[in-house]
Amino acid sequence: MLDVHRLRLLRELHRRGTLAAVAAAMSYSPSAVSQQLSQLEAEAGVPLLEKRGRGVVLTPAARLLVAHADAVLSQLERAEADLAALSREVSGVLRVASFQTVLFALVPGALTLLAARHPALRVVIDHREAEPAFSALAARDVDLVLGEEYPGLPHPRAADVDEEDLVHDALRLAVPATGPWSGVSRLEDLAGAPWVLEPVDTDPGRWVLARCRQAGFEPDVRVQTPDALLHVHLVETGHAVALLPDLSHAGRRPALRFADLPGHPARRLFTGVRRGAAGRPAVRAFRDALREVAREVAAGA
Repeated sequence: MLDVHRLRLLRELHRRGTLAAVAAAMSYSPSAVSQQLSQLEAEAGVPLLEKRGRGVVLTPAARLLVAHADAVLSQLERAEADLAALSREVSGVLRVASFQTVLFALVPGALTLLAARHPALRVVIDHREAEPAFSALAARDVDLVLGEEYPGLPHPRAADVDEEDLVHDALRLAVPATGPWSGVSRLEDLAGAPWVLEPVDTDPGRWVLARCRQAGFEPDVRVQTPDALLHVHLVETGHAVALLPDLSHAGRRPALRFADLPGHPARRLFTGVRRGAAGRPAVRAFRDALREVAREVAAGA
């Protein structure tokens, strides 16, 4: 009989690449991980690891076992969710990965609702950008992630991830309230302006670049940062112009001007969980609270 815990270690090695990385993620020593995998190899009756340089690689048999381990772990997660649903109390720990604008605009309100409704639930927040957060979800480092999808840049759908739409967040042109760019309301008139945008190797950064190029110019990028609040501050203080989502300034009245873009683009915000955990009461409670806050913020915009 194959040991499920050892199967998980093999799966982690497949995802993380080294025994040291698995050990760090699972709070073991590398030698303990190696011993557990040696025992799994004895249980399987076939070689699972091959030495290569100073590390190891998985054999074809090991990769076959990893595919089965994914299915086994997913089914076990469903069983745990079903058992948790029998309890009247929503409790335990929910690990959430979110990027800044959602953390700033929506998560505090959701935590307030959860504290009142489910005081036994402990939510742990990890600030991660949307793209790497999904790798953490697959590795079981987090239980729920906040994702985003920009117009024309479809988010790759993973078969083992349950996605649920949260809100469509409008994207608008933002210029300072005073100064040389304050009266501009068309993107094509900002070819000479200084720009702040997210890193150009991310979907938000790629989207802004594409919109500027469609308008006939290459933006003069002065600052690249994933910090949406810094975007707002730089525009407020007259040092840049930007294309900003509404949630970047939710609850505030920043000292800047907004103009709608042609076609009224919006980014899609959504939550993602592993399919086996979608029925977990803690997941449902967090999603419900987040949607409720998103509706309130949208109504007050």
